[in-house]
Amino acid sequence: MKSIIKNAYVALLALAVTSCSEDVLNLAPKNDITADQVYSSEQGYKEAFLKTYASLAMTGGGGEGSSDLAGIDAGQSDFLRLYWNIQQLTSDETLCGWNDPGVPDMVYGTPDADNIMVKGIYARSLYTITLVNEFLRESTPEKLSARGITNTAVIESYRAEARFLRAYQYWVLLDLFGNPPFITEENTIGKVAPEQIQRAELFTYIESELLAIEPQLALPRQNEYGRADQGALWTLLSRLYLNAEVYTGSPKYTEAVTYAKKVIDGGYALTTSYANLFLEDNYETSSSELILTINYDGFYTKNYGGTTFLINSTIDGAMSPASFGVPTGGWGGNRTTSALPAVFDDYSGETDKRATFFGDKLANDDLGVFTDGLRITKFKNIKSTGEAGASQGGTFSSLDFPLFRLADVYLTFAEAVLRGGNGGTAAEALAYVNQIRRRAYGNTSGDLTSLTLDEILDERSRELYFEGYRRTDLIRFGRFTGGNYIWPWKGGVKDGRSIEEFRNLLPLPTSDVIANPNLTQNNGY
Repeated sequence: MKSIIKNAYVALLALAVTSCSEDVLNLAPKNDITADQVYSSEQGYKEAFLKTYASLAMTGGGGEGSSDLAGIDAGQSDFLRLYWNIQQLTSDETLCGWNDPGVPDMVYGTPDADNIMVKGIYARSLYTITLVNEFLRESTPEKLSARGITNTAVIESYRAEARFLRAYQYWVLLDLFGNPPFITEENTIGKVAPEQIQRAELFTYIESELLAIEPQLALPRQNEYGRADQGALWTLLSRLYLNAEVYTGSPKYTEAVTYAKKVIDGGYALTTSYANLFLEDNYETSSSELILTINYDGFYTKNYGGTTFLINSTIDGAMSPASFGVPTGGWGGNRTTSALPAVFDDYSGETDKRATFFGDKLANDDLGVFTDGLRITKFKNIKSTGEAGASQGGTFSSLDFPLFRLADVYLTFAEAVLRGGNGGTAAEALAYVNQIRRRAYGNTSGDLTSLTLDEILDERSRELYFEGYRRTDLIRFGRFTGGNYIWPWKGGVKDGRSIEEFRNLLPLPTSDVIANPNLTQNNGY
């Protein structure tokens, strides 16, 4: 089931590349192996293709401690760790007591253009885009013919998936930065600095790419586990459309309903146990709900990001790390603000089983103290049978991360309907939300009788907390900047304060703005 992890690891080792700065869009991945050697066989194409996936789960091709990105510690350069920190630390759900570079400003919601995590996610997303561009350049019909590759149908399916991954990474840049540099396989490498694309134009590009490759992707749930199919594409489209008013000023809630409904009708189903979604064997117990995952392996893809980071950063030695499948782990970093348990009717977990809080102090008085606030026990490198997952050295995790899952799509459908989208009814929206709540409560005692947008925002927090959604959600609801919603340590003060509206976008890294004369910094920075 998880063989793609090992294949991707081999691909990374075979195609290890030199480190890249933020200006990776203007570079070609390169090492001592020429393109004609790498792409001399169908197996070579498969390995290059798998590297595009591996760039989501690994930090570099040299194993533990290696990084494809220059200027950032390898342990912090993993895609999920970077993206999660930006989505979560800036939000009302999460605090981190570490004083590592960039962390305090991210917690305050006030990172600047030199913040290491801002630079990291920018470079990581552009790096994956660069890999995809290079793969597409080398897999044209002309290149395949010249190299004697005859199984072109397989390569075409690889190309479609690679384009999906590029569209996803451009969506990350659209969502976080708005106006990033832009380049595709059609551009000539190294001739001129990449042009900057404006947010509305990038929205249109992502939309058109996804619609173009839709018929080329595997049907929902028909691809190899961990690889994109039409269900993943529809999920990304529904997310793109749900946030369209933020991105372009023009709402597309009907389109969000349409593509959410495609996913809902695509053969997926909520898994019976919420907890199983975040246990090491989720690829077996929860496959009906998982739409797209980032796959990890405690032996083959060791790094200090991904779910290794999620598990270890949310527990410490006093919480029995062995019970989380990381007996030598427990870093004591991330815990909740008081705002997160407050959205639960009962945060003990006795009624709503999604509440996985540990500790008894809700208030957040001292940012640097891990026990100052409730801790989260949601993610575990433990199988549903109680057996520990694979973990070399007792620190690394084999838990796969659910990048897209059905419950989020139910909530997308419900919100889009409430915001005026056609193609669904309020009764359907309520029914989907109550399906989620019945799993959480184990019965109908938690059923809602009506829905409001405020209730949707709270339900998204209850269902999706610590999964990397929150910053985007708060911005869409108009709650991230300004002073109409305050949480502990927002803006850098204990009781919270208003932050400026321009912070709805992150700044482009200073180093790239200096290096590329085509880039204009986002307003306010």
